[in-house]
Amino acid sequence: QVQLVESGGGLVQAGGSLRLSCAASGRTFSRNVMGWFRQTPGKEREFVAAISRSGGVTNYAESVKGRFTISRDNAKNTVYLQMNSLKAEDTAVYYCAAQTRWSASIYQYEYDYWGQGTQVTVSS
Repeated sequence: QVQLVESGGGLVQAGGSLRLSCAASGRTFSRNVMGWFRQTPGKEREFVAAISRSGGVTNYAESVKGRFTISRDNAKNTVYLQMNSLKAEDTAVYYCAAQTRWSASIYQYEYDYWGQGTQVTVSS
């Protein structure tokens, strides 16, 4: 079992930055591939970014490439999502997810564990 707790969400103006954190407990963190997904009301949850166990491989959705950076600190059992140049369309609940099978997978059905989510609101 893996427990995930997100933090760092909030209200920010367009063009601003936020850093989300996801603290993991349970299974050895370095065994987990980690991902970030987001969801807005009435829409499907969508992939944002993923990072391999060592951090050497990352994947990003096209909509966030060049603005968001995913990273991890295995010593702190934490994965981060640095979000810069935020836009109104980035407004969503952001979820952290973990799985052990596929390196930096972009598919949410491959993730086994999910956090409760943290709200990010970008005002235009």
